[in-house]
This record gives sequence, structure tokens and C-alpha cells, in this order.
Amino acid sequence: MIQKYYKIVSCSTKKISNMKFRYYLLALLSLSLMFNACNKPDDTIGIPVEQADRSEQQIIDNDSLIGYLETHYYNSGDFVGNPSPSINDLIIDELNDGETVPAEHTLLIDAVETKTTFYFDTDYEYYVLKLNQGAGVTPNFTDTVRLNYSGNLLNESVFDNSVNPVDFDLTNLIRGWALAIPEFNTSQSFVENGDGTVSYSNSGVGVMFLPSGLGYFSEISPEIPIYSPLIFRFELFQTRVNDHDGDGVPSYLEDIDSDKNVANDDTNNNSVPDYIDPDDDGDGVLTINELEPKTYTVNTNEGEQEPILGSKEFEISRTESNGVITIKTVTIMDSNNDGVDDYLDNEVTIDYSE
Repeated sequence: MIQKYYKIVSCSTKKISNMKFRYYLLALLSLSLMFNACNKPDDTIGIPVEQADRSEQQIIDNDSLIGYLETHYYNSGDFVGNPSPSINDLIIDELNDGETVPAEHTLLIDAVETKTTFYFDTDYEYYVLKLNQGAGVTPNFTDTVRLNYSGNLLNESVFDNSVNPVDFDLTNLIRGWALAIPEFNTSQSFVENGDGTVSYSNSGVGVMFLPSGLGYFSEISPEIPIYSPLIFRFELFQTRVNDHDGDGVPSYLEDIDSDKNVANDDTNNNSVPDYIDPDDDGDGVLTINELEPKTYTVNTNEGEQEPILGSKEFEISRTESNGVITIKTVTIMDSNNDGVDDYLDNEVTIDYSE
């Protein structure tokens, strides 16, 4: 199945930092095999689960999340004037009956931002706590991000976490991640330490509070009961723009209906979403060949500066030798000016590679 979200776990086979997305079919097959290989047999497999109505379950989950946010507070004072906080700095405590929120602390319900989305024909609400915005770039919802994270249930039990920074492709994760992570920025800078570790400065740090419908919903797991709302703490370090099928069009631009879900965009109706389809319009000319190529040569020895790319121009490769940088780009074209880009218009078969 194309639209599959893989559980965020610490198993090393789930980390995708070095995945070559250019060979999209191989990538999808590999991910599927890794998903099956990493999980031990579970006695619950094969037991049918009665599917809850998503709209009804969302009401239940939202009540649970609101109940949690109204009865828990965090150490907000420790994040004031702190340019490089960590998720390890966050302390969340329960407010018992008769207690008041201590000084330099804030009730979660008063600090979170309420977000909404429409998914599987259901209106969802989820909540984001911004501890630090970060000063780097904003990831796209289809990017690969490097971060630290911790996941727990509303009863505070931790079901997963990372010890060292890990890389995740947001298109392969539960829906909530693709929605919440792009609300933050990456680190402003980083330093490679002598021991092989990396120190990051001014990273995006936050918490997402998700209903089960934006998490694992009815998926059976020994660590996460079905229909569980989830809490993920994270600190966002770096991001990389993905082009999953290597067709020259960044994957985030292949979200034709702008719903932040590339799995349901299939221009030529061949059951392969555009972001992993090398010929999006099915006209027989590969997408990358329907983009206009260009090569720039920048001699830094002579003080030359890199070019400023056009609004629909994207770098696909670069090499450097003796101070000379060679940059290859492609530009999305609309040769007949009909408002439909050539690579999505099956009536236009211009091959710019010839």
C-alpha cells in the first residue's frame, strides 16, 4: 500500500538518514521489508480489531487531551531567555486537587497552540507547545529531518525515544509529524566536536499532543494501546529537501491539492502518487526531461558568486574542483502558458534533454 506510515522506533533499520530516494520503487520495497523485519512476532497479530468511527474517536481523544492539558503544567520559566533549550530541560507535572500552579510555571492549556486539520474525512484538533522556535530554516512536510525525540502516552509512560540525533523522512511517519514539525525551524548553527558528536545552537524545541487519528489509531502494538492519544517531545536540528523520485521536482511541490499529503496526488491516475512517479502526466516523456536544464560554473578563485535561482528553478547537483563549482539546475516550464506546468500537462511532450 502506497500510503503507509511507519512507527517511529529506535530500531536502527527504521532510520532513513542515508536512503537513496532516487530509486523510488526500491526504496518503498526496502521500507516495507524493514518494517516487517524489525518487529518481533506478536501474539495479537491476526486478531481482528473493530474499527472505531474516526469522528467519534476524535471526540473521545480530544476530551482526553484537553483533560491532560488542563491538569498539567510545565517549567516555563526555564525557557525564558534560554537560546538553546533541550527537551531534557522540560519538566511536566500534574496539578493535584487544591494545588495552584507554581511561580515560573504555566498550565499547558494556557500555553499550547490549537491546530486543526482534515484527514480521512474527519476534522481533527491537535496541540503544539512551542518551547523555542529555532533560528534556522523551516522544513517542508515531505523533508527528511534530523532531531531528538521522546514519545509517551498520557499516563506518562515512554514508549520510544532517541539517545542520539536520528533522521526521519516525514512522509513515512504518522500524520501528526508532517503537520507539527514544519511549525518549527532548524538549528541556527552547529559545531562538530572532537569526539565525533555535534553541538547545535538555537534549535526548534517543542511538544506535539496528538489524537490517535493522527497517530497509530487502531494499529496493534505492544507498546501503544489502540486509540491512544500521543505526546512527542522533540528538538529539531537539520532538514533536507526530498525529491523522492529524482525527477527534479521537490516532493513538497508534488502536493497538487495543497493538503500536505502527497500520497493522494496522482495526476495520471496510474495508482502511483506523483512524488514517486517519474512520469507524472503519463505522456511518455519523463518528468525530469520536461524541465529545462541549465549548468552554472562558478569560479570562486576569481571571486565569482553563486547564482540566485529563479522561483521555479531547483538545483539537482553540484560538484567542486580546485575552487570551481559546477551547479546543475532544472526549471519547471509552462511552454503554452495555460497555467499547467509541462510535466503535468499530457498534451505537452517537449523533451528538453534532446
